[in-house]
Amino acid sequence: MWLGSVTPERTQVAATDRGARPGPVMCRTVPTRRPHPACAARRAGILLGRASPRHDRVMPELPEAERARSLIAGHGLDRLIVGVEDHDGYVSRPHAPGDLAAALVGRRLMSANRVGKTLWCETDVDGLVLGLHLGMAGRIAVDEQPHERWDRFALTFDDGTRIALRDKRRLGRAILAPDLARLGPDAAGVSRSHFRERVGRGTAPVKARLMDQSVIAGVGNLLADEILWQARIDPRRPAGELEVGELDALRRATRAAVRRALARGGAHTGTLIAHRGPDGHCPRCGTPLAPPTGARASSVERAGARRAGLTPGGGRLPRGTARTAQTAGT
Repeated sequence: MWLGSVTPERTQVAATDRGARPGPVMCRTVPTRRPHPACAARRAGILLGRASPRHDRVMPELPEAERARSLIAGHGLDRLIVGVEDHDGYVSRPHAPGDLAAALVGRRLMSANRVGKTLWCETDVDGLVLGLHLGMAGRIAVDEQPHERWDRFALTFDDGTRIALRDKRRLGRAILAPDLARLGPDAAGVSRSHFRERVGRGTAPVKARLMDQSVIAGVGNLLADEILWQARIDPRRPAGELEVGELDALRRATRAAVRRALARGGAHTGTLIAHRGPDGHCPRCGTPLAPPTGARASSVERAGARRAGLTPGGGRLPRGTARTAQTAGT
């Protein structure tokens, strides 16, 4: 099955992006101009996560995964595999060191595919599929000087080409027979009906819903902030409260943000993203942005997209709070 760069309609269902931090960037003060809905969220006292540009910029999302796929497609297809480095049993779990080498040496990769942030390569043996995930800091390195500590998995081909999964945080994956059924439709091409059905339900904040990889695959923290900012939707609103028109606008913003990120070279290139750091201002309304920090943020980071409608302290949102905050900023 070939998904290519932006043709991902043929995907299946489920799995939370456990490494993501579903937190909007908030505003500190009430500006003289009417603020963007997301910028009003800080005044409601509900902080869903932390904005950390230094780390977010290296966290792979859909555009970075697509670049990795294209590198494998351009340098690794239909070439005989003569060497496999799979010494890191944690990255290759549940496989033991040597298992991937035993399966792949003497084989060829025949396709490089992607859905969301997950990559997989079909081989010249029916049913033998290599799955790759970049984790939170990984990338594909082609013919670069080997890095003994950070190269978690690598393939060497008969023409001397070496493709490595380079991941200094050790959160990537290299496995056989990846479970693609856990993933939702790719964010780059999700249909209107699928988007309405999957995103517009439940009590979880809409940002957490966008980042849940079982709902739609490929959106991380940076893309989610950019999408919601472009769509003028408060990140904390319960997803099930969005009207059909708002869901359609959110889908258009999602696909547009993905296209721009692919064209510009990454999720970090969004209009809002450059303003997310300390002393940043909303580029639309000029309100100062305040990234949530400390224990209040980390409590929701642990919950991720698995818990619905929670305040940072672990309690439920007061009834109507999210809706009121959004209304105050419009």
